[in-house]
Order: sequence, then structure tokens, then C-alpha cells
Amino acid sequence: MDAKHHLIVAHEVTNVGIDRDQLCSMATKARTAMGTRELTVVADRGYFKGEEILACHEAGITAIVPKTVTSNATADGRFGKADFIYDAEKNEYRCPAGQRLIWRFSAIEHGLTLHRYWSSHCQQCSIKDQCTPSPQRRVTRWEHEVVLEAMQTRLDHAPEMMRIRRQTVEHPFGTIKSWMGATHFLTKKLDRVSTEMSLHVLAYNLKRVMRLLGPGALMNAMRA
Repeated sequence: MDAKHHLIVAHEVTNVGIDRDQLCSMATKARTAMGTRELTVVADRGYFKGEEILACHEAGITAIVPKTVTSNATADGRFGKADFIYDAEKNEYRCPAGQRLIWRFSAIEHGLTLHRYWSSHCQQCSIKDQCTPSPQRRVTRWEHEVVLEAMQTRLDHAPEMMRIRRQTVEHPFGTIKSWMGATHFLTKKLDRVSTEMSLHVLAYNLKRVMRLLGPGALMNAMRA
């Protein structure tokens, strides 16, 4: 969705039940459709995936996506990874107790290069029960973590972006669902459903442009 005019600039029907692999491809389609070189894309946390955010960064697309919180420590009320401060110059973390978590080793998991950090002082720490039940609290850092940190900083400085996302996306989504009725799609199979969805999007955009410009101006633009 274009946040200025609330037009659907790119869409795709998929039978994949999660959105984590869709961010960069949809952002690239949106940028092409809008004919612009610079684009800021805002999505909900269901689109958060490090590789996709990195792909947007490498493509020159600015992404703003809230991080998915999956930490057991945070869920249990203990310190989360965000409570550990990374020092890029020393390549180490500092924990809430002020101890240094130094680099120990690197490993490749699921195609990602991950670095492991921990401290040798955990057993003597007075607040260990607020941190981890394990012998040491270990912190994992992706080799491109700096890209995710930069995105989080953008979100921290512009918290209104998630409100803008809701105002931009949820209304047309609800409108089209209302048009489709209780049965939603009338066709089956991906190619037919994609065609049906394209017709819904076309109808929505035509009605939106008529509201913005008026039917006469739209007809003139189509004739030009």
C-alpha cells in the first residue's frame, strides 16, 4: 500500500502460510510499480526475518519491521538479549551486572554465521537468577546483526510508523474482505485465485482513484 494515497501498488497471492519470506520480494515489486529509487517499507512483526531485512538493505530499501520476541528468558521475566549492550570496537557484550561477555567461537547454523559470547563470572553473579538458570548466559550474534540494530534504532525513533502501517493497510484489507462476502474467493487453485484477487485490487484502486480525482479526471487520464 502507498501510504500517501492509500492505493495498492503491489500484491501477490501465495499458499505459504507465513509471511517471513515475503518482505524483500514485495518491497521490490512495490518500488518498481511506484517508479522510485528510494523506498521505506513498513511491515508487521510477521514479516521479521534477518535474511529478508538484509536483502532489503542490500537492495537499497529501508525496512522497518518490529522484531519477533521469541526469547524464553523474556517470557519468564528474566533479562532479554536487548538488555545486553554490544561494543563493536571490542567485539563483546556487557551484561546488566556490568560483566563482559567475550567472543568464544563462531558457527554456521542453517546457513547463517553466528558468533557466541559469554562471561566466566556468571557463577558468582548476585543477579544470576534474573538472567539464566544455565551455568553461563550465552548471547548469540548474527554476522549481519548491525543491520537489524540499525532498523531497530529507526523504529525506536519513529514509533508512529506502526500506527501509520495500521491506518494504511488494515482499512483496504477489511474493505476487500467485505466485498468478497462470507465465502471469500469463489474460485480454486492458485492461478485462478490470483486472477480473482487481481480483479478485486483493480476495482479497489479504481474506486480509490475516482474518490481522489473524480470520474472525469480518471477517464481523461486513461485516454491520455
